[in-house]
Parts: sequence; C-alpha cells; structure tokens
Amino acid sequence: MRDISYRVALGGIVAALCLVTMFLAGVIPVLFLVLPGIAGILLMIIVAEVSIGWAFLTYLAVSLLSLFITFDKEAALIFIMFFGHYPILRFYIQKLPLKALRLVVKLAIFNLCILAYFYVTVYILGLTEILEEFDEIGKYGGYIMLGVSDLVFLLYDFDLDFMYALYNKRLMPKFRKRR
Repeated sequence: MRDISYRVALGGIVAALCLVTMFLAGVIPVLFLVLPGIAGILLMIIVAEVSIGWAFLTYLAVSLLSLFITFDKEAALIFIMFFGHYPILRFYIQKLPLKALRLVVKLAIFNLCILAYFYVTVYILGLTEILEEFDEIGKYGGYIMLGVSDLVFLLYDFDLDFMYALYNKRLMPKFRKRR
C-alpha cells in the first residue's frame, strides 16, 4: 500500500484529467459520450495503483465537480450514472468465475444504468425531445436503440480490457523505473 501523499496526489491528478475531459465534452459536443468514457478509463489508474475504494472517492469528487464545471450536463449525467462507476465495478465483476455470468451481469448493470439515465433525462430534467425522436423511429424504436447501445457497450467493455492491459504492460513499467 502506498503512502497517503502518493494516493492524494495521484487522485488529484486523475481527477483533474477527468475534469478536463469532462469540460471538453461541453466544448466539443459531438464527443459528449466518448469523453465521459475516457474519463472513466482514467479512473482505472486509481484502481490499479491504489485501491477500489480510493477510485470510488475520486469518482465521487469528479462527479460532483463535473456538475458545476461541465457545460454539457448530459455528459456529466452519463458519467455519473454509468461511465464513472462502471470501470471501477468492473474489477469486481471480473472476479466472477463464469464468463457467461460476467457478461450477463455487465449487460444487466449497463441496461439498468442506461434506463435510469433515460428516465432521469426525460422525466426529471424534462428533455422530452428524446421521446419525440423515439416516436419517429417507430413502435420498437426504444428496443432497437437499447440493442444498439448494448453492442456499443460491449465494444467499450472490450476497450476497457485493452486499455487496462496497455497500462499494465506499457505505461506502469515506465513509471516504476523512474522511482
């Protein structure tokens, strides 16, 4: 276990990088889903270097600050409701023995988070334009969108594997040499 100053410094640096990424979501609106995903990937560094508990504290700090700093509140909300906590929860999910069970749990968490995001966005924030867009797609438009988003989620989950392996094999050894 590292000393407290290292944990605080690393948490601050990762939180700052996450907040810059979230801020860019307001500056580059086309990337309002990609940039919160990148911010979530950055939280995996805290898990790898310190602990899962410390990563959750960093997630909470970034979530709260992103509500105030980010121009795009939808991006902040999707970070809070999925992209921020999923890369951390994923470390627990990966410990499940069966691969099929891991996949079912991952998809259940994702679908629960996305449906909660949808209901918060539409019914609490009042962005009813989303409902009008679903009417244009047709009767099964919501199901089709959820299926497509599941496929995108599986790609994101694969990307998390790749990024974690990249960090462990390429970046972490370079940082370890410098100490």
